[in-house]
Amino acid sequence: MYSVSINNSVFEVEKSKDSIKIGDTILNWDISQIRENHYNVIYQKNSFNLELVSVDEASKTVVLKLNNKPCEVKLKDKFDILLEKLGMNMATSSAAKDIKAPMPGLIFDIKVNVGDEVKKGDPVLILEAMKMENILKSPGDGTVQSIKIKKGQSVEKNQVLIQF
Repeated sequence: MYSVSINNSVFEVEKSKDSIKIGDTILNWDISQIRENHYNVIYQKNSFNLELVSVDEASKTVVLKLNNKPCEVKLKDKFDILLEKLGMNMATSSAAKDIKAPMPGLIFDIKVNVGDEVKKGDPVLILEAMKMENILKSPGDGTVQSIKIKKGQSVEKNQVLIQF
């Protein structure tokens, strides 16, 4: 299953070998390529011109023109949806944001100090949850402004741990 956002409207999409289902509606359409990045779509006896303008794989965003009207489509696969439900969705921005606890647990170790420069992906702390050590990494580049927790402290889901 996928979650698709089109111009601020969100749809649940399921894709099988033979069909695409949006919500409760199965789409029966015919798509044929006219030339590179240009397609003709026939749906319910109507013909539409579709142009693929750009694809950004990192942000999972596609820009289309449907009958020459621009449209931005943002995709979330089942893993993105699961991470979002767990509160672990990380922005693709290069600037670091606050780090929040993705789940309740115990602070096992803190790898940074206030004033430290961190790069995206650097380990900043270890959170013990469900008898497992989870390494939380910096979501982007930045400078540690404050550390809101101490080693050995219990934390709740979505509690701010480190601010950049």
